[in-house]
Amino acid sequence: MLYHLFTWLDLEFEVPGAGAFHYISFRAALAVITSLFITIVYGKRIISFLKRKQIGESIRELGLEGQKEKEGTPTMGGIIILAAIVIPTLLFARLDNIYVIIMLLTTLWLGFIGFLDDYIKVFKHDKKGLKGKFKIIGQVVLGIVVGAMIYFHPDITIKEKTDVEKYALEHNIQNESKYQKAKLEFSQEAKQSTKTTIPFVKNNEFDYAYLMKWVGADYKNWAWIIFIPIVIFIITAVSNAANLTDGIDGLATGVSSIVGSTLGILAWVSGNIIFANYLDIMFIPNAGELTIFISAFVGATVGFLWYNTYPAQIFMGDTGSLALGGIIAVIAILIRKELLIPILCGVFFAESISVIIQVAYFKITKRKYGQGKRFFLMAPIHHHYQKKGYAEPKIVTRFLIITIVLAVASIITLKLR
Repeated sequence: MLYHLFTWLDLEFEVPGAGAFHYISFRAALAVITSLFITIVYGKRIISFLKRKQIGESIRELGLEGQKEKEGTPTMGGIIILAAIVIPTLLFARLDNIYVIIMLLTTLWLGFIGFLDDYIKVFKHDKKGLKGKFKIIGQVVLGIVVGAMIYFHPDITIKEKTDVEKYALEHNIQNESKYQKAKLEFSQEAKQSTKTTIPFVKNNEFDYAYLMKWVGADYKNWAWIIFIPIVIFIITAVSNAANLTDGIDGLATGVSSIVGSTLGILAWVSGNIIFANYLDIMFIPNAGELTIFISAFVGATVGFLWYNTYPAQIFMGDTGSLALGGIIAVIAILIRKELLIPILCGVFFAESISVIIQVAYFKITKRKYGQGKRFFLMAPIHHHYQKKGYAEPKIVTRFLIITIVLAVASIITLKLR
């Protein structure tokens, strides 16, 4: 809202300083500051309110050290995170930008699903919360909407590099320096596309439409049949992975802040034609506005850590964890970096895989030996290390260090191919 207000003031009255709101970097900085202010200042008040209303976590007995001490800790803290994301975005982002609209929709929709789950657990005293099938349905509906918007909306486009040989021939370029400059020229026409980026590969673009080539010559018209299910799968998988990771103090929040910061860098360079030229990557017009949203996201997660680090004064609950995972997934899809998720979100990936291995191993051994065995002492994997005697802060710190390494590796993919 403030972007539109100050743009009007700058155009109509030439108000000094109003032009600063044209710069993404300036608005991103304001978004971070505002988000941190909301989480740290108002977070304390919300925690006090939740304590007065006795809205506390009900802990299952898992035989973990320090587990019972967490009984009664205020939950549903995801409300703080959601507010700290949505409010700065509404204030400082361009509200006519389709990328911002998609992210606000994602945040509010998954936040609502998580809120229902927490509400049932806390107020209906049902530890199972919202039935799993309803969570999946909600995630699938979001995937359909987001996938359809990305595929069909005319403002979601990319610009590709020109064919260098063809460009040089058409413009009669013989001078080597101009020829090199031609390599950096993007096509003038922005076009809708289902292309994405393959990390660590030269000429690293892959078009999902190729998977529909068996249809015939007009296969590109049918690309949505494969593209939308892929979007559904990614959103569902990452959202649930973040939910599984939210098991010990500060882990999901810390990992999300690092992942979000990395996605912010990737979004900024992808939406900036100068950096996209220099890095020889896909240019995504108007995607730079995502930087405002991501800045609010990072500010919200870092600010929430003020109260969520060990020993946690508040838990985010599914209100926060489902939304965090979904946000990360949708941002990665929008900036065509979703194939980086197994690397960048390695901790989320490991948490999910550990659960899959545990369940599969138990079923296989039960079928074979008549009694199920466990591959890990406990799943998700952070509980395995708790069972081995590692303290929560040590587990969280080491997982965050791993996430930082994976984040650096993800950024390196911009040039290392």
